Amino acid sequence: MGYRNDRVTRRGVAVGIGAAVFAVGLAAAPVTATAQSGEPIKIGFSMALTGPLAPNGKQALLGAEIWQEEINAKGGLLGRKVELVHYDDQSNPANVPGIYTKLLDVDKVDIVMGPYGTNLNAPAMPVVMQKNKVFVGFFALDINAEFHYPRYFSMLPTGEKPREAFTEGFFEAAAAQNPKPQTVALTSEDAEFARNACDGARENSKAHGFKIIYDKTFPPGTTDFSPIIRALQAANADLVVACSYPLSSVGLVQSAKELGLNPKMFGGAMVGLQSTVFKDRLKSKLNGIVNYETWVPSPKLMAPAKAFFAKYQERAKAAGVDPLGYYLGGWGYADFQLIGEAIEGAKSIKDEQLADYLRSHEFKTIMGDIRFGKNGEWTKSGMLQVQYHDVTDAADLETWRGMSYQSVISPADQKTGNLIYPYDKAK
Repeated sequence: MGYRNDRVTRRGVAVGIGAAVFAVGLAAAPVTATAQSGEPIKIGFSMALTGPLAPNGKQALLGAEIWQEEINAKGGLLGRKVELVHYDDQSNPANVPGIYTKLLDVDKVDIVMGPYGTNLNAPAMPVVMQKNKVFVGFFALDINAEFHYPRYFSMLPTGEKPREAFTEGFFEAAAAQNPKPQTVALTSEDAEFARNACDGARENSKAHGFKIIYDKTFPPGTTDFSPIIRALQAANADLVVACSYPLSSVGLVQSAKELGLNPKMFGGAMVGLQSTVFKDRLKSKLNGIVNYETWVPSPKLMAPAKAFFAKYQERAKAAGVDPLGYYLGGWGYADFQLIGEAIEGAKSIKDEQLADYLRSHEFKTIMGDIRFGKNGEWTKSGMLQVQYHDVTDAADLETWRGMSYQSVISPADQKTGNLIYPYDKAK
């Protein structure tokens, strides 16, 4: 995949900043504010606009830009226009410390927001902590468990047990079957997100009384997944749980189909399957997979977000980004909606006041209501588990626009269908 995924710790602060200063030379892509009285409020961040995470990062950026345009049309925040200053981190964690150093020391941004993904947010944390800035991580899985930084807040609906949240619905569904499956095989990418999600899968497996009989990682950049699938077949576990980033997720699903992997359930925490570009690549190979989601276009969830998605989908045609934006477009908007509400509520852009306000208030966004608890995580999980079914190789954009090809099987208050079990019945 062409990018490093080093674990970041407090001990790595000095090394992480110094080693990545080269990244400050990356070309900036500021979104210029319109003419105004007074200085704009500058919000800085990096985003994956090239590399393997770009299909998701581009969605998030368009969502942020739509928020910026709307808020500036209303007069900005605190009577000041908003300017977004962003850099392409190229999906490469090694670039992140240098980018955030430049945002803070050279660009002098007022607010910093996280890049996309666990592997990219973790190396930004030491830089932000040195400056004592508020930091809203974006789709970063439990990175503050290491740092315990009091000014960190997570834009990821995983709740108070973030690692377990990605696969909790998977194991709950498995445990409800009669006869109950007994054994689990875990395969995970050796990267920050996948390690964290797999830790959660182990906890969920233990909590539901399953026996783990296979548990191995594979390196980032893996291109041949057939040895991994053959090893899973040899283990012959009832449940196969994969924790992976987009290109690996696609590779695992393709190899599983080609080699006939046939457990009773397959899926878990595979990033990428939520994006239109990867759905379109896999099509019928998705059938039967049970995987996490953070939002789906069900009538209940679409209601507060309908106006945004109408605007996003019209803009996406010219922008050449994910045409639906269901995975990260709405979250990119909500991410900035959150910080905008905090600035207006605190009546300040000072980090101390912002952190206090974020800790003590509930926020209403198009993707749901948010209140923060321990380590800046959500007090209530909004994670979903979906199963894909009835997908043909003729599937197109109209297929992915609706809910005909997927059912939300958990949580109960969002459920739209029942689990098809075993996996072979839905393939």
